[in-house]
Amino acid sequence: MNALRKALFCLLLLSVSGLAVAADAWRLDPVHTRVLFKVDHAGFSQALGLFPDVQGELRFDPADWASARLEVRIPLARLQIGDDGWRDKLLTRAFFDAADFPEARFVSTRVEPVDAENARVFGQLTLRGVEREIMLTVRLNRLARHPLTFRRTAGFSASAELDRRDFGMDAWPNVIGQTVQLEIQAEATRTRNDQEHDDADPEHR
Repeated sequence: MNALRKALFCLLLLSVSGLAVAADAWRLDPVHTRVLFKVDHAGFSQALGLFPDVQGELRFDPADWASARLEVRIPLARLQIGDDGWRDKLLTRAFFDAADFPEARFVSTRVEPVDAENARVFGQLTLRGVEREIMLTVRLNRLARHPLTFRRTAGFSASAELDRRDFGMDAWPNVIGQTVQLEIQAEATRTRNDQEHDDADPEHR
């Protein structure tokens, strides 16, 4: 009987733990999540490129940044750069090699809170089959119900810097700068289970 009680108790703990994890689940909104990159163009200007349709999942508790977890997938073929010919060159093997590696992927490994609205997010960026650690400087812009959808929504701005040579992109060094600046705008909404939980809890209205 004691063994049975212990087993039931363990199952109860696992169930409660699962509910707690689900309560922190968010999904990136691909319509309102964008990754912009800037890179020097022969000293004349900063070339700009944009990746839309970014997908990802987030575990986030605004009261506990350190427990946050993030996984992001960026479809490289969706690149927008303002010129089809230049875009096609960037998708070739010399640069993004989108045919062999259609996605870039970022998975967070740790989060260092700065204050209630800011944190440093460290993680592994996989690009062209190469994995390197990068750091995102992240700001929480707003956490509230969206005025149109009424879904619990979190908005973030983030930035990072990387060296394209670290990912095997060393072509045209006299034309294209080595340092790439990333600027990210993201919105995330609670998943369905969390939304139902919010709707049932008057404190979250």
